[in-house]
Amino acid sequence: MNASSLCALATAWPGGRPHINHMYFAWTRDFDVVWISDPDSLHSRNLLLNRAAAVTIYDSHQTWGGFDRGIQLFGTAGAVTGRAARQAERTYVARFSSFDPAANSYPFYRFRPREVKLFSERTLGGGTLVTAKVTNERLAWARTEVFA
Repeated sequence: MNASSLCALATAWPGGRPHINHMYFAWTRDFDVVWISDPDSLHSRNLLLNRAAAVTIYDSHQTWGGFDRGIQLFGTAGAVTGRAARQAERTYVARFSSFDPAANSYPFYRFRPREVKLFSERTLGGGTLVTAKVTNERLAWARTEVFA
């Protein structure tokens, strides 16, 4: 998750039409992803009606034919308040030291994964995806798929 400071968040409009948004993010040791956003943005409004979401993170400098790596996360997301918002703020400030919480007027959002899909061609080999469930703040292997 260190490979990029940007991630892509997928949400769905009412009726199921997909929407994607790129955003700066930080994460916790439990794989929660946190960000700030305008509550009037389409992805924020989508999350009010349907908390299902997906996030993908990868190094955009990777080149075709190299050893690619990335992570896909599937779960739920929404705005946080109270203690959860304070924790999200601490997490965000730890990653982006120039972020000024006092100047921020947007709420924090948190994505909680239930499943992650990892690929790391250098480690796992080409075309190999490992899926794990996120349970009790840890990962539990679910399956390995090989497409090579």
